[in-house]
Amino acid sequence: MTAEPPTPPVTDPAAFVAELRRLKAWSGLSYRQLERRAAQAGHWLPYSTAATMLGRDRLPRAELVAAFVAACGLRGDEAEAWLDARVALACGRPALAAPPEPGRGSWPARRGLAVAAPTARGRRPWRSLRVLAAAAALAVAVLGGASAGGAFGDDVETETARTAVHAPGPS
Repeated sequence: MTAEPPTPPVTDPAAFVAELRRLKAWSGLSYRQLERRAAQAGHWLPYSTAATMLGRDRLPRAELVAAFVAACGLRGDEAEAWLDARVALACGRPALAAPPEPGRGSWPARRGLAVAAPTARGRRPWRSLRVLAAAAALAVAVLGGASAGGAFGDDVETETARTAVHAPGPS
């Protein structure tokens, strides 16, 4: 391991994942070793999930970042800096909006490092609308099929029973 671990960027998700790759290289651990070290730190990080996370350029979930940086050996302020940067990217805002108070703030700011503002990336509201429309169509199809099949009706079968009370007598 070199003296200092890589610092998390706050520019875009691809740069963030690239630095996670550098953090893995800095740790010198295999994916299986990362899995074991994450478990020792109280996290759940399957080796295949770690490999998939580092193979993509999308922002990983917060719990995966926490498990990964803990497995790489970062604790305290260093680990918090990675989580702060991930939250900043997920929320589309810079990690450091105002100068920190003395002794407070994110890890890069306390060490005098510049934190870049994230790039303006548009969200995809159509994606959630598409999921909502698909769920509504599925609900209509299921309820329509159940209704057509008579699942919501009061179709109680009644049998007619003949009793001896009304039977005609001998003539």
